[in-house]
Amino acid sequence: MRVNKKYSCLPAEEKGIHIINIRAIEDIGYDQHESTLLNSLSKNPDADCKYGLYFRDGKRKVDYILVYHYKKSSAGKTLARRAQQNDASVRSTKQDQPLPGKGVQLEIGESEPHMDYHEDDKRFRREEYEGNLVEAGLELERDEDTKIHGIGFVKIHAPWNVLCREAEFLKLKMPTKKMYQINQTHGLLKKINSVIQKITEPIQPKVAEHKPQMVKRLSYPFSREKQHLFDLSDKDSFFDSKTRSTIVYEILKRTTCTKAKYSMGITSLLANGVYSAAYPLHDGDYEGENVEPNDRKLLCEEWASYGVFYKYQPIDLVRKYFGEKIGLYFAWLGVYTQMLIPASVVGIIVFLYGCATVDENIPSMEMCDQRNNITMCPLCDKTCSYWKMSSACATARASHLFDNPATVFFSVFMALWAATFMEHWKRKQMRLNYRWDLTGFEEEEDHPRAEYEAKVLEKSLRKEHKYKETDKEKLTWKDRFPAYLTNFVGIIFMVGLTFAIVFGVIIYRISTAAALAISSTPSGRSSVRVTVTATAVIINLVVIIILDEVYGCIARWLTQIEVPKTDKNFEERLIFKAFLLKFVNAYTPIFYVAFFKGRFVGRPGDYVYIFHSFRMEECAPGGCLMELCIQLSIIMLGKQLIQNNLFEIGIPKMKKFIRYLKLKRQHSLDHEEHMKKKQRYEVDYNLEPFAGLTPEYMEMIIQFGFVTLFVASFPLAPLFALLNNIIEIRLDAKKFITELRRPVAVRAKDIGIWYNILRGIGKLAVIINAFVISFTSDFIPRLVYLYMYSENGTMHGFVNHTLSSFNVSDFQAGTAPNDPLDLGYEVQICRYKDYREPPWSENKYDISKDFWAVLAARLAFVIVFQNLVMFMSEFVDWIIPDIPKDISQQIHKEKVLMVEVFMREEQGKLQMLETWKDKNKKEGENCNNHSPRLSKSRSGSLSSCHSYPLDV
Repeated sequence: MRVNKKYSCLPAEEKGIHIINIRAIEDIGYDQHESTLLNSLSKNPDADCKYGLYFRDGKRKVDYILVYHYKKSSAGKTLARRAQQNDASVRSTKQDQPLPGKGVQLEIGESEPHMDYHEDDKRFRREEYEGNLVEAGLELERDEDTKIHGIGFVKIHAPWNVLCREAEFLKLKMPTKKMYQINQTHGLLKKINSVIQKITEPIQPKVAEHKPQMVKRLSYPFSREKQHLFDLSDKDSFFDSKTRSTIVYEILKRTTCTKAKYSMGITSLLANGVYSAAYPLHDGDYEGENVEPNDRKLLCEEWASYGVFYKYQPIDLVRKYFGEKIGLYFAWLGVYTQMLIPASVVGIIVFLYGCATVDENIPSMEMCDQRNNITMCPLCDKTCSYWKMSSACATARASHLFDNPATVFFSVFMALWAATFMEHWKRKQMRLNYRWDLTGFEEEEDHPRAEYEAKVLEKSLRKEHKYKETDKEKLTWKDRFPAYLTNFVGIIFMVGLTFAIVFGVIIYRISTAAALAISSTPSGRSSVRVTVTATAVIINLVVIIILDEVYGCIARWLTQIEVPKTDKNFEERLIFKAFLLKFVNAYTPIFYVAFFKGRFVGRPGDYVYIFHSFRMEECAPGGCLMELCIQLSIIMLGKQLIQNNLFEIGIPKMKKFIRYLKLKRQHSLDHEEHMKKKQRYEVDYNLEPFAGLTPEYMEMIIQFGFVTLFVASFPLAPLFALLNNIIEIRLDAKKFITELRRPVAVRAKDIGIWYNILRGIGKLAVIINAFVISFTSDFIPRLVYLYMYSENGTMHGFVNHTLSSFNVSDFQAGTAPNDPLDLGYEVQICRYKDYREPPWSENKYDISKDFWAVLAARLAFVIVFQNLVMFMSEFVDWIIPDIPKDISQQIHKEKVLMVEVFMREEQGKLQMLETWKDKNKKEGENCNNHSPRLSKSRSGSLSSCHSYPLDV
């Protein structure tokens, strides 16, 4: 068998050394043109390999790492150290042999440790897979002599010919020798740009990639036939580390292990525990005195530090190190944070306007005026007594801070802001596509996922066993129907669970309010509403944070049982489920306060009850907008502070500390191992694996919803989002640089499904804000009163107009207050907030005409506001081109220059061909003029005359 031959044992001249033969001895050694699998034990392996960044020879760079577990006995460790001590003598006597292998032969009297079946199976699969990698052209080197016991590492290097071959397959655009001038602005725009550059110079990161470019290299998909077009003066840096790891990862996904009819790529091998991890290496250390300069250290200093929070991000360097997909995320986050600055400024102005006009607001002044002597109906049955409207003065004044005419303007502004933000991002995205040579890039279908391949294999084996057929199978909707049904039922159950929890909090609010009203002192009863609201919101916040984590796990499980074919399909389905569940979880309590609280209360004498005992809660006399503001602010700030920041900082730190304790316990068993400096791949193995960008995007999308959906009730939301994002950018950057393994670079030209979600939230925000202004705030009732009912054209009398009267003799039996003289006098008529007929009317307590007039005005406002703002948003979308004019010109210029390059090349070929023909013709004439003696060998002479090579 090929694999067994490849790993066969050779007779060793040195006692105790087991050398592994790889293909043939002539293919091993340091010949870099052949692929090799080197298993090395060296006395000082770190001298030339820069602590794991290179192979043992110090020349070939490590592009990727495979990690596996193996069982290592104590005898094996002793013999390994003995082999290290004898390594110098081994190399002196075996100059023509490969580097020593991983195994060591046991001395006489010692028996090899018994390996169980599963370990043998994994080892055989690794051997076959690594042999296939060698056949694919990769060079491998194994290292099991590490500080982490039981862990082996396979270092992978892609030689130049493999890089060229795969770059051509992947159609990677690489810079050519041709350089061209980037179009510069002229006149007034040039002066403005120069002034802006001087002003923003202190906030620019000090990296070469961030400086404005005057010239750009023409890029073209790499081709081995056209290597002369590319700048290959430095082959070591032509493919950077990000590109090299991408190429190796593509080979790893494509290469399979086919033992026992089981086709396994790297994803399947990882899922089955054959390998425990696979990752590219970081460029080096990011802290320390004698650290060599590298991109990771530069990013740590100029990007992942809280001290540079005021600077722009070095997006081009982020893309160079992590790839386009992660670069686009941080670019989007930067654009979103920048766009929050004008929104925050306008929100602060709106809030300050409310503060400045609170003393001039006539409705709140009337509510606070004790001379009005308005007696309100009880807030609960029996235990609650009558109360004065002036006791709600503080709530009314606070409501004006957020419920004033400026909030309507701010809602319109934020709708246009959202449309402008989306257009600005599209333009920024096109600029990045041009700078990163992604124009014309189309994503190709990805390799099938390991779980999908396993399901298909299981289905084909069942069919083969049943029908004796071996046709290639694929999963149909019938195979996935149980998973689809589980998804549907699971999502409905989770949404129902969220509603049930919100309902439970409502019961808590009602019961707690009744209990506090019974037990509190008269001064305490005035703060019952604030106490109940604050505690209920905190409960909501805790539940939301817990359910967020639960729903994230459930969404992943529901997506896994669907068995999507590719990683892209998996990611899109996971995003949809997670967003749906987390959206419902985060916004259901807010929707309740905004649109349902106080709507189904009933009236005195005919209240609506829950479980025949709890009366539905009412809004405060100033409306529910103030409570909505409290709910929104606490949930938004709590989620950002606890979930987004403390969790992101605390959990990785805790995991890192646990790993440190485990390693410390291991090192205490082996002091000699502890004294060695770790290799780069060992350090990176102890970092957290990269889990994708979905959690990062998700928290920002939920925040975007807080900023746009209910902004009419909380104008300071953009400001808090801005402050959070300034920290979030540096926090995520630090996590990517210091806490996570380096992710595989993925090419992408946009942010994918997240853009459609953002657009959907922007559209939904217009509708929700229209309803908040119309139904939750008192903006429309005030307008109706001002233009239809006011006698002097002012707001005087508005509060009295919104209150209806109730005769206390009409209370149902057992619902009247136990202490009717609590205010010190007998109450005959109490007031409540509603539009109903008075008790002295023929149709007493029926809905009045005023209610229908206000309702018609509210619905009309919703229709007008929604259509007007939608039209303005579409107009902004239409008037701002998706592609900036200068970028469009540069793309066209690149196409023209590329055509010119190929035309010159064709002309050069034709000229060379003509020159060669002329030269051939002249030499043919010279051959015909030879002497007769030479003409006898005419055929040979002519053949020699015409044997010139043609190398075009």
